[in-house]
Amino acid sequence: MLPPMSKATDQRDADVVVVGAGPAGLALACALDAAGIAPLVLDQQSVERLRDPAEDGRDIALTHRSRRVLTSLGVWPRFPATEVSPLAEARVVDNGPAPELRIAPRGERDRPLGWLVPNHVIRRAAFAEFEQRRLRLECGARVTAFERGAGTASVTLADGRCFSAHLVVAADSRFSELRRMAGIGAAMRDFGHTAFVGRIAHESDHAGIAWECFRHGCTLALLPLNGRQASAVVTVSSDAVPEWSALDDRGFAERVAAHSPASLGEMRAAGPRHRYPLVAVYASAFAGPRFALVGDAAVGMHPVTAHGYNLGLYSIEALVQRLADARRSARDPGCASALDSYEREHRRVSLPIYHGTNGIVRLFTRDHGPALLARRAVLAASQRLPLFGRLVRSAIRSRLTGAGSA
Repeated sequence: MLPPMSKATDQRDADVVVVGAGPAGLALACALDAAGIAPLVLDQQSVERLRDPAEDGRDIALTHRSRRVLTSLGVWPRFPATEVSPLAEARVVDNGPAPELRIAPRGERDRPLGWLVPNHVIRRAAFAEFEQRRLRLECGARVTAFERGAGTASVTLADGRCFSAHLVVAADSRFSELRRMAGIGAAMRDFGHTAFVGRIAHESDHAGIAWECFRHGCTLALLPLNGRQASAVVTVSSDAVPEWSALDDRGFAERVAAHSPASLGEMRAAGPRHRYPLVAVYASAFAGPRFALVGDAAVGMHPVTAHGYNLGLYSIEALVQRLADARRSARDPGCASALDSYEREHRRVSLPIYHGTNGIVRLFTRDHGPALLARRAVLAASQRLPLFGRLVRSAIRSRLTGAGSA
């Protein structure tokens, strides 16, 4: 491993300043450290909240590739075994006569399709690894200004402190303020829908099967968790939010059961519910002079696809590989050639997944006549035509498991 660049020589605070200590920012910091590149992480939250994040209802589907990345960083081994739920298969059902679509692993190497891990468990494990590595963190840090020069970039905080580095990376959510400060825009798509997320206990064993149920007035995803439980993700038009918000635990469980496959039996609520508006974001650029975007700051996926974090990990892997290559060639981590290469690679991977997912969401969440006929035709054709079926299964596998580019 190459030694970290000397701060005494260049008078910078770090090789790379990472703004945002979410799961993407923390994973990036660990990956930089593993490559011998010194990170400094800034976040507005307290260290106590980062160390013990609140449960937020979201269960993240992780791919085989993401598992390899997290294992290499020391994060995956920190997940409690009871919190890692294997995803064996996915099934898609629609109203009416359209057949059920089954999405199974292509071979033994692909078993299971993926794993479901609660978002707060990922955050806690990533921060534990970050602390184990003794990496530098500044909490209560709200960035108010961003500047860059020929060989440096810097951020200024609300309290007047200033930090500089070869490179500044935004990992501060899909609504990134730092992205805006750097002059990079983003295309935002508000789907006009809201997702209600809550855990459901059910009578029968789910056998590791994820269900995507397209019903009149809502879409229900049931993600299989350990212990005869599932994460129920109900997507409704935003004008139906007051009605769903008014439901108590029993009412919510009854609604979910009414839209679920009969094979799961009686249901009851097994945890609090959370509500998320569905907005997707795609940045107009992933890098600029002395600046880069990772995670949701670069690509914020439709939340119910559950695979935004996979793309975030892929962006981190691509960026750090190029920064490490630059160092081996005696170039600094913020050099234009490394950032240009990262931009091209992450756009190549993310663009088809982003637009493909949005297309599937538009088709399968509309209840008017043409959309209903179209999706029934798609599901029926996927059964009759093997090649078409493989394409449809691949697209929906990406939606359900985040495996689009694994």
